[in-house]
Amino acid sequence: MQVSMREFKSHLSSYISKAQSGQQIELTSHRKVVAKIIGVQSIESTGISRLLASGIASWQGGKPAGASFKLQDSGKTVSALILEDRG
Repeated sequence: MQVSMREFKSHLSSYISKAQSGQQIELTSHRKVVAKIIGVQSIESTGISRLLASGIASWQGGKPAGASFKLQDSGKTVSALILEDRG
């Protein structure tokens, strides 16, 4: 949908609502498109939120404790291997 700058300024909230609902708005100045307004996805639709909502991942609200698994049979932790690699 193309809208002039004057029309957009006059009805700003209604055009913002349209953009949030997924409609793309092109702003024109002297009948030439100068900008595009598109809505931003809500934060609930991000990858992590979807994993939490589907039950694939869980979170108790705290900081991550780090991995407790071993990468090799040597029995060293990931952090020990990184420190060793750094020298």
